[in-house]
Amino acid sequence: MIELLTETAATQEPQRIRGLEMPWNRVMGSTEGPAGAARALGPWHPQEFMAECVETVPEAGGMMTFVFRRCDGAPLAFRAGQYVNIAFPVNGEDQEPVDRSYSLSSSPTEPWTFSVTVKRDPGGLVSPWVHDNVRPGTVLDMLGPVGAFHLPDADRRARYLFLAAGAGITPVMSMLRTIHDLPGTADVVVLYHGAEAGGFAFHKELAYIASVDSRVKVFYALGDRGRPEEWDGFKGRLSAAMIDEVAPDANGRQVYACGPEGYLNTATELLKKVGVDDTSIYMEFFSGDRQTLLEYQAELAHAADIAEEIAEEIADSAEDYYESQPAAFGMYEPGYDEDGTLQASGLPLEAVDPDAPASTEAAAPEAATPDASSFDTVGTGSLTLSFLRTGINVRIDPEEHILEVAQRAGVRIGANCKEGMCGSCKVVKLSGDIDMNHQGGIRKREIDAGKFLPCCSTARTDMVIDA
Repeated sequence: MIELLTETAATQEPQRIRGLEMPWNRVMGSTEGPAGAARALGPWHPQEFMAECVETVPEAGGMMTFVFRRCDGAPLAFRAGQYVNIAFPVNGEDQEPVDRSYSLSSSPTEPWTFSVTVKRDPGGLVSPWVHDNVRPGTVLDMLGPVGAFHLPDADRRARYLFLAAGAGITPVMSMLRTIHDLPGTADVVVLYHGAEAGGFAFHKELAYIASVDSRVKVFYALGDRGRPEEWDGFKGRLSAAMIDEVAPDANGRQVYACGPEGYLNTATELLKKVGVDDTSIYMEFFSGDRQTLLEYQAELAHAADIAEEIAEEIADSAEDYYESQPAAFGMYEPGYDEDGTLQASGLPLEAVDPDAPASTEAAAPEAATPDASSFDTVGTGSLTLSFLRTGINVRIDPEEHILEVAQRAGVRIGANCKEGMCGSCKVVKLSGDIDMNHQGGIRKREIDAGKFLPCCSTARTDMVIDA
């Protein structure tokens, strides 16, 4: 009798409400003012805040999870799949910090602590420092949440295919944990590519979720490298046949894919082959998508002195994708010699006595500033943008975004998301006024220093820009 009851219980499916709905969704749609606690849990806008590390958890595949809590005691409200930008004092507390963006791997349903999972890249600048130096008690400056790669606030169908490779499992893990925590019907398939059998991060938790949550199925695949004989997962790189086998109804699912750029480019083509519409595909291209690279191919050819360096950076996507927020291509770099960065020439700095009489000697001439009136002027519009480094004046109308007009005129400004999130197009405004509607891609200290994001900015007056 006991055996029969156990078997009956095992065959019964839980009764659930239809679809998925994030905890804050009804608050956002409410016509009345939400309660303070509910408002605090809604992912309204990115914020700058300090956070303290409270735990570190080693993961497989050379990864480490760092658990944080906000120093102000507030929850971190975010959408599953978003990321935070973190300032790391890699070069010392008295030096300018190095900013990197990391996807949140925890679920927003547990907002009082949050986690980022960092893959160690031995050749990287930041990730080795993070692994070696961030410990419980470490306090870091953060900005977030940021990013359009996330689950919807409400989904009546909630049928998903998650594709992840390597550290691309991080935002997918946030999504999966969120779905597992929420009530509601869902149908989730995860296809996770790894380099080696023992290198799948979160594999124990993934196995647990798949074993207790009938809504979730998890599949593993190893690439073209050596595989152990006992391996019973998929073999080889991502293919249309592989997608068809794990999700024959892929064209009826929302697809979220995260991984190295080459993997995502392949996934884009394969998903089209199996009938998935572009509007159902969501990807995170931290290192620049294919269109961005095509746009800059011609410009890189003209920058022969640094083209090789940039090409190497693009080819080695591990550092660019797994640990760095997309950075603008450095078209104007300082010079170097065998001793390091070349120092600027000029008069030595001297302390000045404010009570001393003014010198009668002629002041040393300042470095000549290019005269924008001598630049060629292109375009039409009521305002003028003067780009000093490029040596061109560009006419623009107040309703046009500065980045689009500048790039059309041949001004080299790197850009990835073009939505004010990634910060890759950041440049310095020397004069003039703008309206900037960014989505968290720039910090207050950078704005105070004169920087702005041309992708999400319009000109209010004539401007002079250091680009």
